[in-house]
Amino acid sequence: MEIEQGDKVLVEQNRRHFFGVLMPSTSDFIVIKLDNGYNVGFSPNNIKLKLLQKRTITQETVTLRISRDGLPRISVISTGGTIASKIDYRTGAVTSQFNADDIIDAIPELADVANIEGKLLYNILSENMVPELWSELARCAYNEITRGMDGVIITHGTDTMGYSAAALSFMLKTPVPVVFVGSQRSADRPSSDNVINAVSAAVVATSDIAEVTAVMHENMSDDFCLVHRGTRMKKLHTSRRDAFTSVNATPIARVQYSTRTLQLLDECAPRGGCEMSIKSTMEPMCALIKFYPGAKPHIIDHFLSLGYKGLVIEGTGLGHVSSDWIPKIKTANKEIPVVMTSQCIFGRVNDRVYDAGRDLLKAGVIGADDMLSETALVKLMWVLGQTTDSVEIRTLMTTNIAQEISVDNSRTANTFEELS
Repeated sequence: MEIEQGDKVLVEQNRRHFFGVLMPSTSDFIVIKLDNGYNVGFSPNNIKLKLLQKRTITQETVTLRISRDGLPRISVISTGGTIASKIDYRTGAVTSQFNADDIIDAIPELADVANIEGKLLYNILSENMVPELWSELARCAYNEITRGMDGVIITHGTDTMGYSAAALSFMLKTPVPVVFVGSQRSADRPSSDNVINAVSAAVVATSDIAEVTAVMHENMSDDFCLVHRGTRMKKLHTSRRDAFTSVNATPIARVQYSTRTLQLLDECAPRGGCEMSIKSTMEPMCALIKFYPGAKPHIIDHFLSLGYKGLVIEGTGLGHVSSDWIPKIKTANKEIPVVMTSQCIFGRVNDRVYDAGRDLLKAGVIGADDMLSETALVKLMWVLGQTTDSVEIRTLMTTNIAQEISVDNSRTANTFEELS
């Protein structure tokens, strides 16, 4: 009998036996999903493959878009990234090849959590994400929620996921969860983290956490995922599965994969606590400049000559640059806003401790408090998309809009209307 995808099989290799489900493959390699959720690939030249059980073809296994009473409706918006990638075994490179339906079909456990609908918006690696696509992504999520979805999952590459999550945190006021999820290793790698991350994201998407968040591994084991606020998350490792952390904030929650349960760790916006609204206009002509010893201040002139509308400077320590930068910053501030963040991961900018900081304040710098540099850049783009008034820009940049600033150090805006 012919062996087909979805069949349970036995693979024998060098007297070792592997049991699993035959999966799709982008090459001649035989790929099976083991009972523990990992995928493993075998060269067809040195194995024996035996059929154990044919896949049971039912209406429900043919499509996961069938409605099941009692389960919420979740929309999965695919933008690409490693969670939507496979290995090209000819080159060893990871390429973005999945669409939303492929993700749903490859992770059937999602159907145990919710009624899933897939939507392919982009199929790009995250380094190709740009502000214009953030606006389109926000509008897509808005449309999915307004048509009745109980939650939205956005699959995204991990390298720039923090930027995108921050962007949607400012653009959307949402009564339901909007959850970013990615993976550090592609779906057909034996050590892929895509299943655990995606299923945990579905748990969050059906929860009462009505914020823009991201769900990724808590540690190197496959037991828990953490729920990070979109404006507080940072990728700290190039390849580990537990690469993400919440900076200057506590993660909102922890998800236990085996039990599909969620433990709240911090306060969050409740489901249904606001009306759905969107402000998706962005000013893409903003730049993030990293100060370093010996850096020349004329780089500011360069960005001004190119027509940039705002600058974020990542200064040292409490938010400092060398003295010869201050006159240039003062001149620039007459034309565009200049925001100061810190190269330190933790802590906050404080311009009142040293003379350099006080001089920067006199030069008109806007201190970003304890915002991440990435978040400050995205926020500046968003603020400039809402107003060009210099007083309003300063007010918005120092106002806590999406939990990007510690509340005790800023004014909190409760509604988008307060920002108009």
